[in-house]
Amino acid sequence: MSNDIQPDPSMIGGVPEAPFVFLPEPVKLFTSRAARFSFLAQSNTLAPYLRFLADLSRLQARLCLSEPAPDTPEAAALARAKAAAMPLIDRAALARSPGLHQLLERLCSEAAGLEMPEAARLALQAVTTADAADRDWLLQNVLADTIPDDSAAPHLFVAAAVQIWLARIAAALDPAGMQKVGNAACPCCGGRPVSSLVTSAPGIENIRYAVCMSCGTRWNEVRIHCLCCGGNQGLSYRSAETTEATVKAECCRDCSSWVKIFYQEKNPSLDAVADDVGSIGLDMMMQSTSLKRGGYNPYMMGY
Repeated sequence: MSNDIQPDPSMIGGVPEAPFVFLPEPVKLFTSRAARFSFLAQSNTLAPYLRFLADLSRLQARLCLSEPAPDTPEAAALARAKAAAMPLIDRAALARSPGLHQLLERLCSEAAGLEMPEAARLALQAVTTADAADRDWLLQNVLADTIPDDSAAPHLFVAAAVQIWLARIAAALDPAGMQKVGNAACPCCGGRPVSSLVTSAPGIENIRYAVCMSCGTRWNEVRIHCLCCGGNQGLSYRSAETTEATVKAECCRDCSSWVKIFYQEKNPSLDAVADDVGSIGLDMMMQSTSLKRGGYNPYMMGY
């Protein structure tokens, strides 16, 4: 038997090829996000809200361990989605899932014991007392990434339940053969990105990954590339920081939108969701421009 070491097929000219996707590890995802929210709450004007989101993220991690796992898509459905270059998870079919409704009910029940701002408490009561039709409506909105501005608060808790559900489905998928499914659409669930991260991980330094707000999947995107329209000609970058920026607004002149981009090589602890909320100063700065926010984050609705 030969003991020759075979070359790593991911190595081209000695340089590792960046994976297209990183699937979520749900418990780790929510636990680390909770820790980041807690850290940001130490020196932020949104401290009470950030502490609440930290507790909510810890609740999400606990429910990942205690609640029944959702069914993964059948092999035939996955094959059809791949053949059509569509997301592997059919989000539209989940709104009436009994398991998702049960998870939402459990999350609302457990969340009642958390300390939270009064506005969040009222929103939780609204979801808890909602009838089946209203909960269907809330779930459909969240699953479609379209949350009405006039009812943003109740959708926060629904979004938290959907994140658990989708992250656990995505975690069970096979990353092999996953492909780009459209401009800035999550290859797992089709969700919109909350922001993007420029990585600091050894071997894939300075590679950009968009981050799905809904399922937590990260997928590779071209570094100079608008996550809203796909253009690369009219981009510019703005920052609210006076020193070397760890977060910038990637601004697109072509579609008049902007999305945050975080630089993990400058701070490896950055979290695409937690730091989106924690960097609200950049949002306030961008409100003085004619550009619209392109990153999707239910936790930022109303701010």
